[in-house]
Amino acid sequence: MQQTMISAETRDKAGVRGTLSAFRAGGRVPAVIYGLDKKPVSVTVDAKDITVILRQDPNAIITIKYGGGEDTVIIKAMQRHPLTNKPTHFDFHRISLTEAIKVKVHVKLIGECTGVKLQGGLVEHTMREVNISCLPTEIPHELELDITNLEINHSLRVKDINSGKAELLDAPDQIVVSVTAPKEEKVEEPAADAAAAGAEPEVVAAKGKKEEGADAAKDGAKPAAAKPGDKKAETPKK
Repeated sequence: MQQTMISAETRDKAGVRGTLSAFRAGGRVPAVIYGLDKKPVSVTVDAKDITVILRQDPNAIITIKYGGGEDTVIIKAMQRHPLTNKPTHFDFHRISLTEAIKVKVHVKLIGECTGVKLQGGLVEHTMREVNISCLPTEIPHELELDITNLEINHSLRVKDINSGKAELLDAPDQIVVSVTAPKEEKVEEPAADAAAAGAEPEVVAAKGKKEEGADAAKDGAKPAAAKPGDKKAETPKK
């Protein structure tokens, strides 16, 4: 476990927005130190110093010196700017090196997966961090999980992680990584009777026109001429 030391400056106006913005513009990040039944202390830390620590180990043990005081802490929480992603505030939690604490640790996958190499599967790393409990000096930088023998349609769970001296706090059967079969894209083919279905209305329409023409001819037809020999209707005599 990495241990490092940084200097901090105390600040009086803890929650004034204009003051906090001025600190950040000057290359310092506001923070608060709390825990172990001691009074919280508002400080600022150098942005470059804390960025180096985050890159090396987010769970590093940090000794912060400020004014006439000194505390051993870990980074408990951090806020970032929504656009620049730069840290804007830190919560430092005081710790005792002889008492276990709870932290999150990254899970690193190692090995060339059989399910991918020989079976064409896809690796799904669904759980990238696990919760552990251990002494601050025994916090691992990360936990490794060997996926070499992982086959397609199989998975590895929390209980498969070797956490060393740390206690795993997550549910043992929770899936950490699995290998799934690739999804096949289905190509929809046009229906075989699409052409016939489209032609049917035209046939009906043509038939309708013929029927209308036949009706019109009947309505406009002249009466048949009288044949010779046919008797005319006699006018009754008065």
